[in-house]
Amino acid sequence: MKKIKQVILIRKDLKMRRGKEVAQGSHASMAFLIEQIRSSLTESSADSIPIHLNAHEKEWIATGMAKVCLRVNSESELLDYHRQAQALGLTSHLITDSGRTEFSGVPTLTACAIGPNDAESIDSVTGALSPY
Repeated sequence: MKKIKQVILIRKDLKMRRGKEVAQGSHASMAFLIEQIRSSLTESSADSIPIHLNAHEKEWIATGMAKVCLRVNSESELLDYHRQAQALGLTSHLITDSGRTEFSGVPTLTACAIGPNDAESIDSVTGALSPY
């Protein structure tokens, strides 16, 4: 059985407050689920919301939801890792903060979650990055 994990990339150059960093990483981690929930809310008036998990996502949830937080140093670096992950067929979600509490009201890319997927595939993209 392959190891499954999720990697969360946080922009260090923004010098966010610690709470903001945690919130942005949390948004990133949950994005693969929230995207489905939001689309179901607009498409359905039913009381239940269907969630479709792929095999990696099911395994990740069943085995403890391993996460690793890594640092990137710029928006361009964040985007580059996001694109590399997508090019390999990995799930990757960018987070844009609205700017209401930081960033002077300017929407700003803050974080990215890659996975859940097999650790080896994610490491082929992010393996050279430093822990946050």
